[in-house]
Amino acid sequence: MEHEQPPRAPRRRGRTTALIATALVLGALAGTVTGYAIQYGRKPTPLPPLAQQKPGTPKAQAPNDATTVKSINANRWHKTDDDLTKLLVDAPAGAKVEADGYETIDFFATGFKEPDNALRGYLKDGIRRVATRAWRQGDVVVEVRLVQFRDFSGADGYQRGQAEYMPDKEYAGNGGAVVPGVGPGLGHVWVDSEAQEKPGYYPVRAGRALVRRGDVVLDIHYFDTRGGKIDEGDVLDLAKRQLERL
Repeated sequence: MEHEQPPRAPRRRGRTTALIATALVLGALAGTVTGYAIQYGRKPTPLPPLAQQKPGTPKAQAPNDATTVKSINANRWHKTDDDLTKLLVDAPAGAKVEADGYETIDFFATGFKEPDNALRGYLKDGIRRVATRAWRQGDVVVEVRLVQFRDFSGADGYQRGQAEYMPDKEYAGNGGAVVPGVGPGLGHVWVDSEAQEKPGYYPVRAGRALVRRGDVVLDIHYFDTRGGKIDEGDVLDLAKRQLERL
């Protein structure tokens, strides 16, 4: 009996298409889609309780009018359980912030080649929420996402699955660089070896950073909309500054 091949991780759209999708994200997060305003106003979804308490730790309290999700789970609360948008790195001085808020999961899935499959897969993996900040500075457009899952395995699968195809020619076309201090299996940065050219569009060059910390994956997309050179150090520095806030 032949072994079944594991499903391939959802792949992001090509650079030019991704940049068009970025424009949609900027518009949607700026408020043109009312559903995002509703999503932004929701309280963070509580994580499921631990299967077993560690000996000596306080038991979870039953909720009442005086308790909150945080007080019930005080022994394991982390700042990433609060509003993720408050942890997003600030845009640089002089940049125009185009978007700041939560993406709905179905809209997040539209950034992949097969949106329906991506949506089903990530819901199955326990995706919880996606916080995004995007800005524009000259010819550069940057998206910073914090993609949170309900547990480690979902975040690990997302980070590894996305990193796996980045060296392909259609994407970065190279092995990229390890993010210092987090190890090769947890953080990587890539800058496209070549700009992508498509009839009717300016050439586009992109950089990307993927770093996992616990149940959150930092996913940065960095575009030069005229195909100019992107300094790997700029993408790496942005990733480091975001990590410091998690």
